[in-house]
Amino acid sequence: MLAKGRKIAGRGEEMSAHYAFGPQDDDAIIKHRLLTRTTTTRGEPPLKKLQKKFMSFATEIEKDTDNASDCERLYKAFLQEINTFELPLLKSKAVVDANIREKESFNDLQVEIERQILQAKTDIEDLKKQLEQSKIERQHKEECEAIRKLICLQPPRSETEKLIADLEKEIADLEAENVACIRTLELRKKQFALLLHVVDELQISIEDEQKSIADELRAITGEQKMNIEEGSVVASDSMVVD
Repeated sequence: MLAKGRKIAGRGEEMSAHYAFGPQDDDAIIKHRLLTRTTTTRGEPPLKKLQKKFMSFATEIEKDTDNASDCERLYKAFLQEINTFELPLLKSKAVVDANIREKESFNDLQVEIERQILQAKTDIEDLKKQLEQSKIERQHKEECEAIRKLICLQPPRSETEKLIADLEKEIADLEAENVACIRTLELRKKQFALLLHVVDELQISIEDEQKSIADELRAITGEQKMNIEEGSVVASDSMVVD
């Protein structure tokens, strides 16, 4: 039983392998079925049936015997087969026309979508520019707000003007004081120069006096020496006389 089951399975595998088609054969098979109006792999194709009906009708007409009824019967069968074959063709034509219209609609839709895409890209670029401009404006507003806050932290203008006036007055006083100090300094320089001149003259006069005193002392010392020498000579002379 197992062997038999395996054999059947093997036959099934062979059949499935026999009727299997690769992806590369799909287009050719579909094209052949559409041309021959064959919807399945079994049975006789409609085109071949129509051909057989036509050949039977043509063969029956060519006979010399009295076969009008057979010819009429084959003619009707041929017409019926034509109608049967024509109906799928009309359906296919309707499908083709619908596909063409749908393709045109899709083409129009694609053109519209591409136009919308281009418009969207343009809008995106415009929005990017607006965003950059908005960022710049926002930055300017933030800077203005920061400056406004700094201005609010400063004292009122009246106080600032008063402070400036006080500072200007203080600067003027300092400049006047500076001028007075410069004048006083110039006067002190002149007085100091005069003092130095007087000191120099006084020093010169002191040196002259010291020099004259030294000369007088030397003169007095010389006279005393001369007097002493004269006294010693007189004494020696008196001793000699005695």
